[in-house]
Amino acid sequence: MNRRNFIRLAGGGTIAAASGSTLVGCGAVGGHYPAEAVEAWNGPVGETDVRRRAVAYAITAPNPHNLQPWLVDLRERDVITLRTDRERVLPHTDPQGRQILIGHGAFLELLVMALAQQGVASDVLLWPQGELPSALAAWDDRPVARITLKPGGTPDPLFAQVLLRRTPKTDFDTSRAVAPELLAQLLGGAQANAQVGAQASAPLNMGGTVHPDQLPALRTLCWESAKVELLTPRTMMESIHLTRVGPGEILQHRDGISLNSPFVRAVSALGMFDRSAPPAEGSAAYKSAMGRFEGHSRTAMGFVWITGPNTRNDQVHTGRRYVRQQLQATALGVGMHPMSQALQEFAEMAPHYERVHQLVLGRPAPRSASDPTVQMFCRIGYPQGEVPATPRRPLAKMLLT
Repeated sequence: MNRRNFIRLAGGGTIAAASGSTLVGCGAVGGHYPAEAVEAWNGPVGETDVRRRAVAYAITAPNPHNLQPWLVDLRERDVITLRTDRERVLPHTDPQGRQILIGHGAFLELLVMALAQQGVASDVLLWPQGELPSALAAWDDRPVARITLKPGGTPDPLFAQVLLRRTPKTDFDTSRAVAPELLAQLLGGAQANAQVGAQASAPLNMGGTVHPDQLPALRTLCWESAKVELLTPRTMMESIHLTRVGPGEILQHRDGISLNSPFVRAVSALGMFDRSAPPAEGSAAYKSAMGRFEGHSRTAMGFVWITGPNTRNDQVHTGRRYVRQQLQATALGVGMHPMSQALQEFAEMAPHYERVHQLVLGRPAPRSASDPTVQMFCRIGYPQGEVPATPRRPLAKMLLT
């Protein structure tokens, strides 16, 4: 989901850089990354174990702030147990853990697809020890899912897109409209062959628009909600603390918000970064960042969304639907980038949370877990250049064996 980083130089100068994560990593802003940091996108080279191979594909899943918040327990034979790394959550922008669980759903869908590609079927049981509490602060180590392997497994056509999937975090080409027919393919194709939804409390709905009359209000929503995240110190500092500057930090962490442009590397080499505070409104850093927010919003050539109830099951299944939708976008050659600020559930965002539900669903924001909820909201369009892969942590760092 879209995130920003601001860096204040020692001695009073400033630079600003922005990046995104969603369920997403950060690529185009920072330039290309060290090969070792993106080696996951080459596939499970040298891995022969069926479960490890499947997990190696699943770790490419989109996830908030590129935290990669997965712990994968392989200690039980023919079983994969998916847990949450509680050190990799977002208490300020995601206080209910909803976005984190959407990231788990994306991981789970890629895992099931990767097993099926090897001729292995999956029985997926969510919350085998009960659901995680509603507040992130009360989470414990109970698993999100228990996946039991069994013979069978039918390859999914979308699996061919797994290692090609990217999240574009640059302005889209405003000279290229997204055709209504392509939008229909995007919404329909993502549901084909999906092994999703058996435990959802109600059907999840996928919608979208490319209609010129509907785009201005949605673009404005994106920009205005992004400003709230920028101007709320604790949410901005959450992003700043996850920023990795230059190849050394990127290789050390291989997560978070990666910046690797030549200028950033040069300044970093001089030890001239102060990441202790967000930029002040009206400062050069603030204005630069607003320009990027505005560009992403203004160049949206359409929007897609996923709606449904808001139980823990629904959040996980939203992630499964979302990654399929992004794989379908990859197959169609169109870019898809979460603009999730308006969906964040912290107090300062409440007016925009209300607004996104009015615009998308024509009704007030949800008051209970059973109410229709906008779970994912993404801009679509055509990138103007190559979209690089996002760093991923080593497979071994996520395994319990």
